[in-house]
Amino acid sequence: MSVKSQENNIRRLAGLLSQNLSYICGERECGPNGAKKTFLNLGKVFLRALAKDLGLRDAKVTSNPDGIAVSGECILIGMWENSGVCIELSQFCGGKYVLLYRTARNLRDYTGGHNRFLTPEDLRKLSYPELLEKFGALRKEGGIHERRGGQYDRAA
Repeated sequence: MSVKSQENNIRRLAGLLSQNLSYICGERECGPNGAKKTFLNLGKVFLRALAKDLGLRDAKVTSNPDGIAVSGECILIGMWENSGVCIELSQFCGGKYVLLYRTARNLRDYTGGHNRFLTPEDLRKLSYPELLEKFGALRKEGGIHERRGGQYDRAA
């Protein structure tokens, strides 16, 4: 996928994640619909292309609509040679943060290194190459996993 397409996708995701995705608005309750369904589909497309652009040798992209009171989530967990990355799109902390990223030890590591977050505003202003650089920097950390007592680091 082209850089322009991915930048368009991340801007659309920022817009979707800036609105309330946990509503029903009269539609059926038995699954994702409307903006939530669009978010889940677009999130998977974006993360699959991101995995390829990051040069991950093994990658797994999943989505979970969760219930009607939450946004749902799209997750990429992938591995380079000796380290990995976990990137999750969701409405964290009431929508203030929408993208979480951290190091991962393997494809089943859902706890990994310390959490770093991006806001919708970060996603609107960063270029796709800047995002690739930010996520690619985790490769250099290669296996450094530290928790900071529940404290989250916001990456600027």
